[in-house]
Amino acid sequence: MNISQLRYLVAVADERHFGRAAEKCNVSQPTLSTQLKKLEDYLGAVFFERTNKSVDITPVGERAVAHARRALEEVEAIRAVSRGAGAQLAGPLSVGIIATLCPYIIPWLLPRLSTAFPALELRVIEDVTANVVAQLHDHRLDAVLIAIPSHEPAVAELALFDEPFWVACPRDHPLARAEAISLKDLQRETILYVSEGHCLRDQTIAVCGAHGRREAARTDAFKGASLETLRRMVAAGMGFTLLPAMALDSADAVQAQIACRPFAGKAYRRIGLVFRDSYPRVDDMQRLAQCIREAAPASVMAVPE
Repeated sequence: MNISQLRYLVAVADERHFGRAAEKCNVSQPTLSTQLKKLEDYLGAVFFERTNKSVDITPVGERAVAHARRALEEVEAIRAVSRGAGAQLAGPLSVGIIATLCPYIIPWLLPRLSTAFPALELRVIEDVTANVVAQLHDHRLDAVLIAIPSHEPAVAELALFDEPFWVACPRDHPLARAEAISLKDLQRETILYVSEGHCLRDQTIAVCGAHGRREAARTDAFKGASLETLRRMVAAGMGFTLLPAMALDSADAVQAQIACRPFAGKAYRRIGLVFRDSYPRVDDMQRLAQCIREAAPASVMAVPE
């Protein structure tokens, strides 16, 4: 049994396809298949059920893959230690970012990381909270940027910044000229929500209190798949919504058609860097967290380490 065989095992489990797994590992398909067959013969187990149409993982394969992921993680940790302190945050790092954050954090975060850690090979996955957290637990991601506390088991959380919510309304609405918009003001308006699966939906309902919970069913037809859809719905006069502060930085035509006013009360989300508590490169996570805090724009409030 060797490291390459463990990589092939994980790749086939991820891709459910021998050809794509071989391409991912930069080897030929016969080489990958041969090595996996040797691994199965050596261990006396069958990890995959192969047919002409599909590749299914067996129950023992699922357990073996979980251990293989942890073993490969430790191998990468050994490499990181061997590179020494002069090459911090080097090599591959897979990070999941929630969809209501990713488009707004990428423009300022990636250039900063590229400058600070030129040897870092960053891979970013954008998805809803449940999906990136599931990939974190499956060892497909090293860390995720999500709203915290996550209430997830077996993870560590590093707080990064607090992002205020602003109230977005049509530019020609009377409240567009208000210094701030209160919950009482919102109780007279239609509240637009992002679709299920986004933690921002729950946060919007929580901020709007009883009004949000009571109105959620009636306004279920007024929901968007993304923040960009919600902005366009507000611009079309369909109602109000809450937008995270970084989503206000856009200067496009849609943003010009809406007005964003402060919420008269506490309304924000705390973004954190979340990783498995067994993850071996804790120092790298702390360096990444500090880099994000230092690079964060003025529209958010960095949380001290």
